Amino acid sequence: MVTAVPVPARLGMFDLVRAGLVGVVGRPARAVLSALGIGIGVAAMVAVLGITTASQAQLSAQLSALGTNLLKAAPGNTLFGDTAQLPANAIDMARRIGPVTAASGTGTVKNCFVYRSDLVDPRDTGGLSVLAAKLDLLDTVSARLTAGQWLNAATERFPAVVLGAAAAHQLGIDRPGRQVYLGGLRFTVVGILAPATLAPELDTSALVGWDQAASSLGFDGRPTTVYERSTDQSVEGVRSILGASLNPEHPEEVAVSRPSDALRAQVAAKATFLSLFLGLGAVALLVGGVGVANTMVISVLERRSEIGLRRAMGASRGQVRTQFLAEAVLLSGLGGLFGVLLGLIVSIGYALSSGWPVVVPVSGIAAGVGASVLIGTLAGWFPAARAARLPPNTALVAG
Repeated sequence: MVTAVPVPARLGMFDLVRAGLVGVVGRPARAVLSALGIGIGVAAMVAVLGITTASQAQLSAQLSALGTNLLKAAPGNTLFGDTAQLPANAIDMARRIGPVTAASGTGTVKNCFVYRSDLVDPRDTGGLSVLAAKLDLLDTVSARLTAGQWLNAATERFPAVVLGAAAAHQLGIDRPGRQVYLGGLRFTVVGILAPATLAPELDTSALVGWDQAASSLGFDGRPTTVYERSTDQSVEGVRSILGASLNPEHPEEVAVSRPSDALRAQVAAKATFLSLFLGLGAVALLVGGVGVANTMVISVLERRSEIGLRRAMGASRGQVRTQFLAEAVLLSGLGGLFGVLLGLIVSIGYALSSGWPVVVPVSGIAAGVGASVLIGTLAGWFPAARAARLPPNTALVAG
């Protein structure tokens, strides 16, 4: 007569999850500390991805709003190393280039500085400069005002000045109507600029009308910076001929740049830092995985009697292995879910406080959860295999 060998019952997914949760909940303090390591690593990855993505979205929105078709031309150096000069008609020459849609400029008023009053020490210039400005400058560089108005056909002939954002802050001017002292004369502040992203040199300047600068402040009429906009398709073509158009005799003495390249460089720099911080997050995940593995090894040692009893009652090695592996995955997965929630809270809060668009890093969430499950599997494999290899009699005696 042949005796039938009993076949162990199969563990369903619900049974596995329940068995794993029993092991996790049975030792809450240890489980929380182990899951916390995984959670911190996942939170770091999700937060870094969210903040970086939001920052890049903000910069991209800025680029779209300001445009990438602005070129800036300034004097370079002569053959002998001296500072060159742009011709007096450089702005008009830029306007004659076919694809150019707008051109404007500023000119530095030499030996002229701006002070809060005539009682300030003349040597205390504060690094602020006085610029003669064309009336269409504001539109050309996509700058805006925070208070007051820009120079117009009436005010450009009178002692009126518009202050850059940093200049207004340094002089203590917070609204139009106040007066400042420059070139031995009192000028009335008619407007205050917001920070000019594409023309940061305007932030530390006091801008006066072109005619007023020439008649009252000794301005020589030569522009020191020319700004021009052209169609997007023709930017590089205009860039190649702009120097020769502004100064046909010495095109090599004209330095041409594209201000939007600085914003693009910021986007590239943030992408570089993203890789660095993701690497740090991966290290935190690795440390968390070691913690999970350590917890599971101790759990196997403490629960040898339970393992022996289960084996004696007919549980197979595979079932014991699967139980402890499921416990490790659940422990790591719960830590990963906590890390995702924490990372989202940090990234969304930082984006809102900075005025950036809120971007949910879906790829980061998926990567964080997937990494936590993978690490839990790897960390739990050795302890689970060790538990499965314990003979029933040895486990019961040891327990």
